[in-house]
Amino acid sequence: MSRSTIGLFVGLLLGIVAVFGGFLQFIAVVVFATLGLLVGRYLDGRLDVQDLLGRRSSKG
Repeated sequence: MSRSTIGLFVGLLLGIVAVFGGFLQFIAVVVFATLGLLVGRYLDGRLDVQDLLGRRSSKG
């Protein structure tokens, strides 16, 4: 499946949640989708956790 198709399905899902669920459910879906994306990228090896957290060097 192409990334455009996946993006389309995510957009449709978020739209359905926004219409039928309300604002808090919409925010919950966005948060969990973001967490799922981060975990997926980490497992694929395309996310460097140290870049996100900031590198601390012991050189002084």
